[in-house]
Amino acid sequence: MAIRPILIKRPPDAVWAVLRDGRRYAEWVVGTAESVPLDADWPEVGSAIRYTVKVGPRRLSGRTVVRDHEPGRRLELEARSRLVGTARIGIEVRPWGEYSLVTIDEHPLTGPGGRLHNVASDFLLQLRHRLMLRRLAHVVESSRAAAPSGD
Repeated sequence: MAIRPILIKRPPDAVWAVLRDGRRYAEWVVGTAESVPLDADWPEVGSAIRYTVKVGPRRLSGRTVVRDHEPGRRLELEARSRLVGTARIGIEVRPWGEYSLVTIDEHPLTGPGGRLHNVASDFLLQLRHRLMLRRLAHVVESSRAAAPSGD
């Protein structure tokens, strides 16, 4: 299991403004070239987004479904890919003073990713999460809607 936190210098509602927008996942999820909500009620439980990954000249698509959602606090996703199987991705957002402590917790569930899961794959997930959380912080902190009054 790969768990990684980051402190984002904006309040939790600014983080949730980005997480609620299924079109913005490609801005911060490493490897994703495009994300499109498949349901108007994203991120309600059962709603999904389609994502596209570019591998050289090829474009591969997958689907991410919301499995649990506590608005403003927690989002649990199941990412599905024909190549690697499924993975559980938990995103928790907690107030940390005037900022947000965001934690990503991911582990493979099925398919080759689940069968081959080991310490080395967790290490690679940690590297991916480090970059992904930095990107999320940048998207949230640079968003005009995210800026608190007085900034």
